[in-house]
Amino acid sequence: MIPCSRTVSLLALGAICLAGCSSEDQKPQQQLKPLALKEQVSNIVKSGSGYAVNWAGVLTNSNPWHFGEHVVATVVARDAGGAEVVRMDQPLDAVPPGGSLAFTGQATATAKPAKVTIDYRQAQWRPAARIASAFKQFPVSRVQTLPQKDGTYLITGYVSNPYQLAASSLVVNALLRDSSGKLLGGGSTFVDDVKAGNPPRFILTVEGLPQGAKVARTEVTARTWGSTARPFEDLALGGAVPVHTVKPTTEPFAVDRGSQAMQIPDHKQ
Repeated sequence: MIPCSRTVSLLALGAICLAGCSSEDQKPQQQLKPLALKEQVSNIVKSGSGYAVNWAGVLTNSNPWHFGEHVVATVVARDAGGAEVVRMDQPLDAVPPGGSLAFTGQATATAKPAKVTIDYRQAQWRPAARIASAFKQFPVSRVQTLPQKDGTYLITGYVSNPYQLAASSLVVNALLRDSSGKLLGGGSTFVDDVKAGNPPRFILTVEGLPQGAKVARTEVTARTWGSTARPFEDLALGGAVPVHTVKPTTEPFAVDRGSQAMQIPDHKQ
């Protein structure tokens, strides 16, 4: 028979354990920081069918372990009287963990817009299948920025794939900045079937920059296309291309003396 005092002690201990377990179960889930609209710009240009509204922006994701998916930017242009002349929902690509997303777009208005605003719907979060360092950037090389007589800019270059699997489709974004780093505008294009070791060339046009704008720097980035992280994760899970891929041409050492070279002879008095 268990003494009454011991029974009371056991019941108290059980209550403490249950309270501890329930408090652990009720711990709040990890709080994720919302995406931040780091910068944005919009330009309005008279066109044959009305007015062309061009915009560019950069979203940042400060969460190191989660993708931001199903993000939608809403672009609204209003005339001088406040009436909407453009409203467009633009689905954006997934924002990588601890990374950023550059985006551009264009719409046509029949009346002259006086003000353009860009807002966005918050992301749905998805834990990354790999650590952040596994999601490598797509190298961009040999970029040329060529001003045209009509005021547009022609951007050309090449996109490489650092992964072993081929990328079915990549989005290339170019952001143009002045000498102070201010964002002036941007444009985008697509490249398909990008294989490692065979970088395709891209060509895109940026139009609608403010009159008299002086472009000093071009930032070009490439990323997987789609509102979910699946295309990027598939590439990362397939593995990156080894950095050293050239076979040595010299003969191997007959005897590996690496450990012997570090031996220190005994010191005799």
